Amino acid sequence: MIMSQTRIIPIFPLDLVLFPNQDLPLKIFEPRYKQMIDDCMISEKEFGVCLSNSQMTVSNWEAPYNIGTIAKIIDCKDVNVTSGHLHINTKGHNRFRIIKIIPPCIEQPADYDPFSLDGIKKIDNLHQDIGTHGKMYIQAEVELINEIEESISLQEWNFLIELWKRKITQLAKPQSISPYELDNLLERYYLKTEIPTLDYVYSLCALGASSPKELQLILESATKEQLLEKCKNLFKN
Repeated sequence: MIMSQTRIIPIFPLDLVLFPNQDLPLKIFEPRYKQMIDDCMISEKEFGVCLSNSQMTVSNWEAPYNIGTIAKIIDCKDVNVTSGHLHINTKGHNRFRIIKIIPPCIEQPADYDPFSLDGIKKIDNLHQDIGTHGKMYIQAEVELINEIEESISLQEWNFLIELWKRKITQLAKPQSISPYELDNLLERYYLKTEIPTLDYVYSLCALGASSPKELQLILESATKEQLLEKCKNLFKN
């Protein structure tokens, strides 16, 4: 079920999927995202994290997938005074669906290199020409998605664990991996539990996925039945 309230938030397309209640540390170095973090720090301290869609663009920048997770900034500090890089720690909260994309004020220049000083200067100059009040980052009108409220049974959880173990065992071939090593891996990621929750399922999927696109399918699940079916498919593929 979708909540009726909508809001406008900054959008940060990344090559990853953030799940609710997961921690996400980020190093910020591009001028457009430094502007975004500055704006967030004086307002709600929140922005949307979406998997980037390489098949679509917004003003020549990679576009986001339509469903993402709101990230709340926990803290923000300078990493390097000379470079001006920022290090932020965030935590995932609600999932959301994008209703309308608000393009940034500048298009991505040709041959743009975000890691070079020339690339940074090029973006800064474009921003100065257009006006520094303009937002260099993508924004979107979004609606929040209610989380799945049904509980995960221990039987369902143990079934997913067994599927995950089979997949990891297959991926390890021709080397062998023992049940003891698999259990240790689960313990290392705090996935040994008798009281499974949605967060445990998300974390197990992250531990067994081969690509962010697989996790995007998990994030988009609307019901527990959809979620469990997609998890099964992820571990069987």
